[in-house]
Amino acid sequence: MLLVGLNAGMDVVGGAADGAEAVELAREHRPDVVLMDLAMPGMDGLAATRVLREDAPGIAVLVLTTYADDASVFPALRAGAKGYLTKDAGADQIEHAIRTVHGGRTWLDPVVQARLVTAVTDGLPSDGRDAKDEVATDEDDPGSGAAPGLPDGLTAREGEVLRLIAQGLSNGEIGERLFLGRATVKTHVNRIYAKTGARDRAQAVRYAYRTGLAQ
Repeated sequence: MLLVGLNAGMDVVGGAADGAEAVELAREHRPDVVLMDLAMPGMDGLAATRVLREDAPGIAVLVLTTYADDASVFPALRAGAKGYLTKDAGADQIEHAIRTVHGGRTWLDPVVQARLVTAVTDGLPSDGRDAKDEVATDEDDPGSGAAPGLPDGLTAREGEVLRLIAQGLSNGEIGERLFLGRATVKTHVNRIYAKTGARDRAQAVRYAYRTGLAQ
């Protein structure tokens, strides 16, 4: 991405080897735009995009990846990406895409645009889930007791929530996955922070990988 820094008015503030590092650098430097690859070790680009949408919604994520298939495009857009480019894009195209998403608009590779048109014509793929706003309490939570084998006194439910945080899911998505209300998920997240010493989701993700709770 050295070529990006050669564009007038653009500065490259960092480069990451994986999604977790990308999130850490984004939180540290607060860039206007993050160029995100989807295929990375550990936390992938899709999960990192979800974390940034939750923790730093002011940062525009522009996906720059090899893949333009439906299984990559639609999840990336649902995760919060503001633009999507393939690595076949030229330098001028990348510059234009960066300036476009920085300006608050979306930018899609022509191949991706064609897939979206096809999806609208044939029916947009759906994960089949509807958001839930129900409220649950610990009394309704079978994982509220302490669980042996988990570090720092984490309960079984907190372990589940932490694994899903490490996958890049937002609180709402975690609630959908575990059939919990948003308030209960937030309570679990706050307890995870307190027990692990994490200050934010990025640190919680690093903790999950360091302790082997996330693979």
